[in-house]
Parts: sequence; C-alpha cells; structure tokens
Amino acid sequence: MEEAGSLENEKIEMDCLLEAIFRKYGYDFRSYSRSHVLRRLRRRVEIDGLLSFSELQHRVLYDESCLQRVLQDLSINVTEMFRDPAFYQVIRAEVIPVLRTYPFVRIWHAGCASGEEVYSMAILLKEGGLESRCRLYATDFNEATIEKAKDGIYSLADIRSYTANYQKSGGTGVFSDYYTASYDSAIMNRELKKDIVFAHHNLVTDGEFGEMHLIICRNVLIYFNRDLQKRVVSLFSRSLARGGFLWIGSKESLRYDDPEEAFEPVVENARLYRKRYGTDE
Repeated sequence: MEEAGSLENEKIEMDCLLEAIFRKYGYDFRSYSRSHVLRRLRRRVEIDGLLSFSELQHRVLYDESCLQRVLQDLSINVTEMFRDPAFYQVIRAEVIPVLRTYPFVRIWHAGCASGEEVYSMAILLKEGGLESRCRLYATDFNEATIEKAKDGIYSLADIRSYTANYQKSGGTGVFSDYYTASYDSAIMNRELKKDIVFAHHNLVTDGEFGEMHLIICRNVLIYFNRDLQKRVVSLFSRSLARGGFLWIGSKESLRYDDPEEAFEPVVENARLYRKRYGTDE
C-alpha cells in the first residue's frame, strides 16, 4: 500500500509540475502520453540529483536553464535521415508526381526535431525536379532544437548510416554531394536550406498552417494522449489543401481517429493518407 501511495503522490506532483510549466511559460505537456512524460521527468530528477518532482518544479519556476533542460527532455528527438527508406520510395512514387502538377508547393514538417528528415525531403524534392517551386516549413516547439536544425550539422558517424538509408530509399544521386565534410562533421549544403523556413510552432497550443500540399509529422502523435491526437489530426486536416497528403510515423495510424472521415489511405502500410476532396473542416 505504501508503494501505491508513493506512486500516486508522484503522479500528483507531476501534474503540478506540468501545470506550473504551462501557467508560467505556456508550454503544455498535460496531454502528452503519461508514461512518456513520467519516464523522461524521472530521468531528469535523477540526473539533477533531486529528490522529487516538487523539487524539480521549484527549480523550473525560478531557473530558466532548468526549464530548457526539461524542454529538451520532453522533445521528441528520435530521428534520422531517410528513416524507413521504403516509405520514402512510396513518397517518390505516389506523392512527387502529384506535387509536380502544382505551380507552387507548400510542405509543412511538423515536429521537425533536429532537422534530419527535413533535409531528407529537400533532397527528395531536388531529385524530383521540384526544388525551384517548393517551400518547406519546418517547425518545432523547442527553440534549441530549431537552431540545431537550421545549422544542419551532423556527425560523420551518423552520415554513414544516412547514406545507406538514402540508397535504399531510391536516391538517384551521390549522397556526399549534399553535404560538406569538415573534421568529424557533415554540413548540409546551403542550396538545400534556401527554401526551408524554420519556425517555432507548438502543435498543442498553436493554430494551423493553411493550404499545405503535404504535411509530415512522423513519430510524434504516439507521444500524445488520445484526445490530443484527435485535435492534432484535425489541425492537420484544416491546414491541408483538398487532396493534400498527410504522412505520419510507422508506429502511428489514423484508425483511432475519424474527423468526419477527412482522410483516406493512399498506402496504408506506409502511413500515407490524403485529405478527401470536399472535406473542409
């Protein structure tokens, strides 16, 4: 009974911490997956040598550097270039031909993290002959993460696996042409960055981006609870032009959600969906 009571107290303290972060700073993690938040915050308490979430709450309220560490903990940063290469083959085959029919293409990469998948898409668009008429909007709630994505600097050790992913994804060029090696780092070429707009956006609290032709939000929804998932999918529907595409993560699905049947699957096992014509939320 004592252990159960201790766990209940911990959850209450966590709720108070999340409420404090929201009320003071405007970052809302209250609808994130409970298990995800609990696991990440326990790790932060341990690393900082604290005794409880209540002690962490005190530090967050009076020390913004502590807040930044917590934001980094709660960010979704599991990413890599050309992750799930077979899925990129689907994008090349199913989405790029449609995008070529538009005079100008707008793409929103929601939850861009450190930018690896944004640059992957920029490369794919270039190889699809679309780089001169595309604008990519790459957003995240974490300012530090956005700055890292802007820099586009990755370790050469990671680049080796990214190269393999690129080749498996159907890449038609030489991957090393897209970056410059400097010591132990790879710097993505400026040419890839010129049509990318990096910006702060919080999927939990901010509004839609209008008339996008493709929205990419991979492996983010799984960290939200059911209600927040529904709200974010509805946000995406409002942000898409009719006939626009939504691409989500390999462990995610729209089956739990039915915002007036806004989406239909294009390739279900690749988690690629399309907004139905006539749907206007």
